[in-house]
This record gives sequence, C-alpha cells and structure tokens, in this order.
Amino acid sequence: MGLFDKKYCDICGEKIGLLGNRKLEDGNLCKDCARKLSPFFSERRNSTVEDIKRQLAYRAENEKKLADFSPSITFDGSKKVYIDPIGERFIVTGLSNWRSSNPDLIAFSQVLGVNTDIRENKEEIFYEDSEGNKKSYVPPRYACDYEFNVTLRVDSPWFDEIELELSDGNRPDSPYTDLYRQYEQRMHELADILMRRDNRNRVWDGGGTMNRVDNTGIRQERPASTPNAMGGETWACPSCGAQSSGKFCANCGAVKPVACSCCSNCGWRPANGQSLPKFCPECGKPRPAAEWTCECGHVNTGKFCSECGKTRP
Repeated sequence: MGLFDKKYCDICGEKIGLLGNRKLEDGNLCKDCARKLSPFFSERRNSTVEDIKRQLAYRAENEKKLADFSPSITFDGSKKVYIDPIGERFIVTGLSNWRSSNPDLIAFSQVLGVNTDIRENKEEIFYEDSEGNKKSYVPPRYACDYEFNVTLRVDSPWFDEIELELSDGNRPDSPYTDLYRQYEQRMHELADILMRRDNRNRVWDGGGTMNRVDNTGIRQERPASTPNAMGGETWACPSCGAQSSGKFCANCGAVKPVACSCCSNCGWRPANGQSLPKFCPECGKPRPAAEWTCECGHVNTGKFCSECGKTRP
C-alpha cells in the first residue's frame, strides 16, 4: 500500500481522513475512536486492534457505572479528584463537566500506593549596583515556590500511574506559611483516604479542622483541640486525625505540631531557641499573634474568644 492510500479504522470501519490516523501495532485507529480511550492510556502504538476493542468495551461499561457515582469530597489541583468515600470509588479529571467526559472510575482497592513529593523551585534574586551591574546579595537571596505533587499507582490493565499537582496555580513561597502547611495536610489527607487508612472518612475543611463524614455522607465537625478530663488539652493529629493528649499521636506516633518559632515570611529563625522578636530582623515583618485555645475548643489570636466571647486566660 502507498503512503497516501485510503485507510479505514479497524474498530468502527469508517474511512480515516488525512492526518487522522492513529497507528496501532497491527492496524489503524480513527481519531473519533481514539477519543473514547482512557485519558491516562499511553500505550496505543504498542496495542493491537483486539486490545483497543477490549478497552472500548471497558470504557462503555465505565460510563454506565458513572451514572450512580456520587462524590462528596473534592481535591482541587492540576486535575480534580472526586471521591465517594461511602462507595470507596474516585475519579481524576481535568474537566469540570466530568460526567460528559467518561473519566475512569477507580476503586480504592485498585490503589497500590500514593507517592507524595514536595518540590522546591528556587531562583536567585539579584540587584543592580550604582554602575548597573547585576550583583548577588550577601548572603544570597532566593525567590522560591513549592509544588505539592501526588502520583497515584493504580492496578489497571490500561494505565498504572496518575500524576497531579495539588498546588497548581497557587504555590506557596515559603515552607513557613499557612498555605504550605495546608497543602501538606491535604496531600497526606488524600493519601490516607485513597489508601483506606483510619481517617479515610475525614476531610480537610481548609481551616485546620478535620471533619468526619459518617455513613450518611454528613460532615461532623470537631475542633482541632479540646480540653480533656485531666484538665489538659487534646489535639487532632494532622497525619491520621486521631485525638491525643501527649507529645505524640497515640494512633500513628506523629509528633504533636507546635507553633513555628520562625518568620512566616522569610523563614528566619532566632538562635538558641529564643522567642521571635516583635519584628523580623531579616525582612521586617511583624511577629504574628500567638494562638490560644479556648475552653470551648476554638483557636484564637485575640484577647477574646471569637466563638463564645470568653476572655483569654
């Protein structure tokens, strides 16, 4: 056959137009049939016609199963993760109108692992001297941002990995910011849910509180810390969500989170464990007000509890 001979799709039998052929190992695939394949499928050139037919049968069945998929948890990012914690299923898609795109419906039991990675992107900042020459600061200064990447390892005959970035479009510029800690918590929360660990029914509310979804799908709020019977204070573990009262989580052994004794803007840290001065000597940012937990469980920074009005002890 010549280069410009007419080609027909070995799946649907339709004529393939110019530049519309998607080559298979033993045949041809038209672009319309190719659009029906999983967006995470990357082995088309190494697939046979029979392989493609089997995948399209799976995709047709997948579309039927999506009819009763009702997600109650969403993780935003470069791709959105929609999760049904009751049915233990989820989808990953970059489209807002996901029902029309037939995203792959994946069971929790298919998740082999969740790899998390925080990547620092660093670029040196320079200044110009009086003669217009570019000079480095002493010590060097850098502009940084941080990516929170997640790779899902999946047991599927059509793909084995799904990659996404939770911080897409809004990366924190310092590891000492609330935004950084929030992304870090969300990343671990996503891993815990998909790996069906103890807190798989807890979701992050964006404000440091872990909310549990009961078997009716209703979120039940609980404070991050509450007084215990001994007069001390319990705290919610950011890794597994369990309540503990000591320095370590009684469920997973994670260290109790403490307030960062460093500048939230530039990361400057006082020597020898000293407390932060009123203003950062490196960047001049005022020291943030210290947090305290009211007896009602609400975390505050002012002189009065914003939840119940009680005076700070």
